[in-house]
Amino acid sequence: MDLADIVRRVGRFKKEAHSILGKYETSSSRVIDLTRTHQQLNGLSIKQDDLFRQALRCVEQELYRAAHVMAWAAFMDFLEEKIASKGFSALHKHYSKWPVFTSLENLRESVPEFQLIDTLGKLGICSKTPIKALHGLLNKRNECAHPSDFYPELNETLGYISELFKRIAQLQPR
Repeated sequence: MDLADIVRRVGRFKKEAHSILGKYETSSSRVIDLTRTHQQLNGLSIKQDDLFRQALRCVEQELYRAAHVMAWAAFMDFLEEKIASKGFSALHKHYSKWPVFTSLENLRESVPEFQLIDTLGKLGICSKTPIKALHGLLNKRNECAHPSDFYPELNETLGYISELFKRIAQLQPR
C-alpha cells in the first residue's frame, strides 16, 4: 500500500463519516451537506460565493448570528444584481419618486432592503407569498445583526442558510 492509496482511503472514509454523522441533528457534519448544496447553485458571483463560504465558516465556528448576517449579505447581493439586471428603467417605471439610479451602488445606498424586496413583485421576479417569506428572512437577519435576545442554534442557522439557497435557486431563472 503506497501513500497515494492511503490518502484515497482516508478521503473516502472522511466522506462516508460525514455522510453518516450528517444525519444527526447536532452534528457539525451537516455543514458539509450544506456546502454541497451551495456548490450546486449556478450563477453566483465571486462575491456572493465568498460571502456564503464565510457564512458556512461562521457555522463551523458556532458563530450562528454572524452566519445569518453573512448569508443574508450574500443573498442581498444576488437580489440586488437580479433587480439591476431587469434594468433601472423598469425600476423607475414603477417607482418614479425614487432617485434615478446609475449604478448598483446607488441602489444599495438609497433603498432599504425591505423596499428592495417589495420591488420583486412589480418587476415580475416573484409573487406576493415569496415576498412575505423574504421579509421574514430579513427580520430574522435583523434579529441577529442587532442587539436582541435571539440566539440561533445550529439547526436554525443551517435551515436559514438552506432557505436562502432555495430562494436563490427559485429566483435565478426569472
